[in-house]
Amino acid sequence: MDHITRPKEEDEYFFEEGCFILEMSHPDEDPKVSLARARVEPGKKTRFHRLKGTFERYIMLSGTGLVEVGDYPPTEVYPGDVVRIPPDTDQSITNIGEDDLVFFVVCNPHFLKSCYIDTESGR
Repeated sequence: MDHITRPKEEDEYFFEEGCFILEMSHPDEDPKVSLARARVEPGKKTRFHRLKGTFERYIMLSGTGLVEVGDYPPTEVYPGDVVRIPPDTDQSITNIGEDDLVFFVVCNPHFLKSCYIDTESGR
């Protein structure tokens, strides 16, 4: 079925940012927006990074996190929260809970690895 995507758990992979990613849509299917599930293990933190020209949203599904976005103060996030991250804005998220921190990542335009800029070393 061309209109339904069924991601497989075995396709989850570790991304250099410091989290596990399960892609739920691909650029050839939907070039204007991407959807992925991200998973951060307890006590882990993603590297500070930004996405060049890409607006990003985190939709929190489970766990408790501490998100850092641009100049905003670090803020705790919980299931149901939506974090909006403008293009070219430094960001990181830490799992401060005891269970996996799981959230959807929605990017527009579609996430491309070439837009990912690691900014951890400048911290």
